[in-house]
Amino acid sequence: MNDQKKFAIIGIGGYIAARHLKAIKDTGNVLIASLDPADSVGIIDSFFPDSHFFVEFERFDRHIDKLRRTGIQTDYVSICSPNYLHDSHIRFALRSGAHAICEKPLVLNPWNIEPLKELETEYGKRIHNILQLRLHPVLISLKEKIDAEVPDVPVHDIDLTYITSRGSWYYASWKGDIQKSGGITTNIGIHFFDMLGWIFGKFRNLTVHLLEPNKASGYLELEKARVRWYLSIDYNDLPDAVKEKGMRTYRSIMMDKQEIEFSEGFTDLHTRSYMEILAGRGFGLQDAEPSIEMVHQIRNSNPVGLKGECHELCRKLLS
Repeated sequence: MNDQKKFAIIGIGGYIAARHLKAIKDTGNVLIASLDPADSVGIIDSFFPDSHFFVEFERFDRHIDKLRRTGIQTDYVSICSPNYLHDSHIRFALRSGAHAICEKPLVLNPWNIEPLKELETEYGKRIHNILQLRLHPVLISLKEKIDAEVPDVPVHDIDLTYITSRGSWYYASWKGDIQKSGGITTNIGIHFFDMLGWIFGKFRNLTVHLLEPNKASGYLELEKARVRWYLSIDYNDLPDAVKEKGMRTYRSIMMDKQEIEFSEGFTDLHTRSYMEILAGRGFGLQDAEPSIEMVHQIRNSNPVGLKGECHELCRKLLS
């Protein structure tokens, strides 16, 4: 197909890369090269068996450059690498003449955003962030409902609970290093913080009650919501009913004591994200910036313990 876009992926060995491979395939495009220091990447065969694969960045870089010099331009570089490398890999994409599609978090620190805006202008390419919860039909409907409310409606009370248990491997990997991952509020929480800000407006202030390597909790004030949140990778925090079913993940968002049910509808959100990007839309630097600022403030806060509005699980843990 003449209108096929050419993609490369950095970080194809991670679990999230499979969603990007499917999205590239489902949108009728092609993967021409990929990179990962680990070589357990047989999943490529299910999507693009003829794609070139590299375990060294230098050879990957040389390959993309050689293609460009022979008239084969990489249109998009999808970035699924560890969080602390996103900024560098975005820069590589733009220098290579490609648009960047980056997993969350786009970068770890808010001051990294402005230089990337300058690079977009310099190279004439866009940086897209995968913020797939913004494309979930239930959450789109909720945002439309909140947007339609009259200005004097009282702010909503939100209780966010996300427990996704991880084994000991987590702490030995880059994800367990706060300098590389940003900690659990960044690693597992940023898509929820982005979604809450997108629906309920700009954040005004926050309080952190608990901040540990495996769990965190706090209170967040947005324009239209008061949010008590609790994030954990500790299996022991799972409700008994979830454990009895053999499940290792629990998510719940309560608004004004009513559950927001959005457990279904996740399977094609990356493909929908790619469709939006390819149509000239998608979510860019300005969309990603508020949640990056939010989680940066959280991980650099001093926990205050049981003061003010606390999440129920945090109150039980600290009591």
